[in-house]
Amino acid sequence: MDSTELLKKVRKIEIKTRGLSRQIFSGEYHSAFKGRGMAFSEVREYTPGDDVRTIDWNVTARFNTPFIKVFEEERELSVVLVVDVSASGLFGTQKQYKKDLITELCAVVAFSASQNNDKIGVIFFSDKIEKYIPPKKGKSHVLRIIRELIDFTPESKGTNLEIALKYLTNVVKKRSTVFLISDFYAQNNYTDALKIANKKHDLIAAKINDKTEENIPEVGLVKFKDNESGKVLWMDTSSKSFQKHFKLNHVKREAGMKDLFNKCGVDYCDIYTHEGYIKPLMNLFKRR
Repeated sequence: MDSTELLKKVRKIEIKTRGLSRQIFSGEYHSAFKGRGMAFSEVREYTPGDDVRTIDWNVTARFNTPFIKVFEEERELSVVLVVDVSASGLFGTQKQYKKDLITELCAVVAFSASQNNDKIGVIFFSDKIEKYIPPKKGKSHVLRIIRELIDFTPESKGTNLEIALKYLTNVVKKRSTVFLISDFYAQNNYTDALKIANKKHDLIAAKINDKTEENIPEVGLVKFKDNESGKVLWMDTSSKSFQKHFKLNHVKREAGMKDLFNKCGVDYCDIYTHEGYIKPLMNLFKRR
């Protein structure tokens, strides 16, 4: 993509998502992701009713009168987007590809974080770590992330969530709010890595879906290609046994995903290419 076209796309996404984050998400974001704790602010003279445990004994001794420490909420957060850039992101049968939806979703979270003076960083992964942009503040940093989301070309096509989660745990030292954004079509077992990452960080899973993954229309013989493996199969979509088997597999997979997130204590939301991200993201923020 040439620089002029890329700039236009970045600007288009900035206008849409920055407005949304300011008008819709700013209040919900702030309340959903409160500060990491209480930070020391100042000292003041003790007044009756103050908690004696907050007395600053050094200052009290110096001035020969009781002083207490005053604390305030430590608001600053680091937000890390862990983004699946595998080939399955190029799938989409409704309004947009999964990749485009992920780009917008990341942009609106990034602008929400920036407006709350939080740092924002990104880990791109496929079946390997493709790129890491450490958390920083500022509009120029957010725009860099959006440029990367639009124009990034991964080296691999597969998906390995275990590698992504282990990398997150090892590299991001400070406790952060983490958005794990993927369609979660992964063959490897990542349960332990998910538990460990969620213990260290505040982890939220955003599962990206397409309507056709639930119900394939009955249109006869269709060629299916797995973007990640390159495998091609011909299927008779009009076959009752195929339809039954397909729907059963989908229900089983969804139940398994829900059970996994619940067991690991991970907040999650489902986001669809035909519906967009506003409602599920708002509901997620309000639940927290």
